[in-house]
Amino acid sequence: MSSRAARAALLAAAGALPALAVAHTAPAVSALGPLRNRTMPRLSGRGRPDHIALTFDDGPDHLSTPHFLRLLDREGVRATFFLLGSMLARSPGLGKEMAAAGHEIGVHGWAHRPLALRGPRATRDDLARARDLVGDVTGERPRLFRPPYGVMSTAAHLACRDLGLTPVLWTAWGEDWRRRATPRSVHDTVMGSLRGGGTVLLHDSDCTSATGSWRTTLGALPALLDTWNSRGWQTGPLRDHGCDRLYSA
Repeated sequence: MSSRAARAALLAAAGALPALAVAHTAPAVSALGPLRNRTMPRLSGRGRPDHIALTFDDGPDHLSTPHFLRLLDREGVRATFFLLGSMLARSPGLGKEMAAAGHEIGVHGWAHRPLALRGPRATRDDLARARDLVGDVTGERPRLFRPPYGVMSTAAHLACRDLGLTPVLWTAWGEDWRRRATPRSVHDTVMGSLRGGGTVLLHDSDCTSATGSWRTTLGALPALLDTWNSRGWQTGPLRDHGCDRLYSA
């Protein structure tokens, strides 16, 4: 999930077919957080200043996601979950439960592979397969898409336009996928760059992260919610974030 992995994927693609790859991967500059946050507020998920959009990637995971659902339910908080189609295919009942609990469901693709390494047809097929499964399971067509590693490509932008999906990344993350992460480090990493109106990226599964890292994320979540509340920030899904532009696709 790291920016290092994203840059490595971009370099690998660019080295294969220089001219074509540069055109294909040019949108990957959006993976550079500080630049994206300043110049691409829609893609970053900037919303109303009194609200934090809480988002999770890589689920649904039958081993970990239920723990997040229970915690969020106790706190009275709803979030946006960007699901992998390959994970949803293993736990469709859990996906249905997430939607029934009031959480917003977005698309994270079918397989967690860098889009910069895929051609137009493979990119569209991946997104369409995941979108269709999310719609079938939840009964509602998903509107949002978050690319693996936060790296878009020209083919991904075109596929999103064709499929009625809007890409959205984040303004702050917790680096919770790291083996060395702790609940305190996740909290402090998020708060180091988060401002009101921001979108936070966390993970409810360790399927692409260090084994057991979801427990660290779960441990960090109560303190994060308390901190946001103490600053007068409401917490909720992207649909309540005041960024209607995300839903104009």
